[in-house]
Amino acid sequence: MQPTQKDMDEFRRHLRRGSIQKAYGALLSYMMGLRTHFHDRYPKSSVSGLYQGYLDMSYFAIVPPSFKRRGLKIAIVFNYGAFRFEAWLAAANRQIQRKYWKLLSDVPLAGYRLVTPAPGIDSIIECDLADHFDFKHFDALTAQIEAKAAKFTNDMERVLSRCAR
Repeated sequence: MQPTQKDMDEFRRHLRRGSIQKAYGALLSYMMGLRTHFHDRYPKSSVSGLYQGYLDMSYFAIVPPSFKRRGLKIAIVFNYGAFRFEAWLAAANRQIQRKYWKLLSDVPLAGYRLVTPAPGIDSIIECDLADHFDFKHFDALTAQIEAKAAKFTNDMERVLSRCAR
């Protein structure tokens, strides 16, 4: 998608104010700390580096051992459009994504969102972790994200184990 000159002028005006750079820096710094937190708390899982994105999403992936053999991962995502933290069940490639989407399309998902595969879609199932958050309380936000991500991961492990039967 090519920006129009009007879009670029608007972007320049916002950047000159300086708040976008400060907020973006704070968000990425938080995401790096969150990634380190998960790396330290879940040593049996692989944790990827941080993908900064293009102001669409920033994320890192956690790959529990039971997911690795399936080619799956849990992505901890900051979704800029929705302005919230999310957890995604995601796949190593589009073929695996479609396979698990088909397997899970008829399974009750207890409030999680099954996402139809399409170009640019990386998730299979999504879960909201935090949408109204305060960066003044990093510890509380991290605890909330970790607790909801752990529940989501456990729920996905149970669902996947039933599908494998």
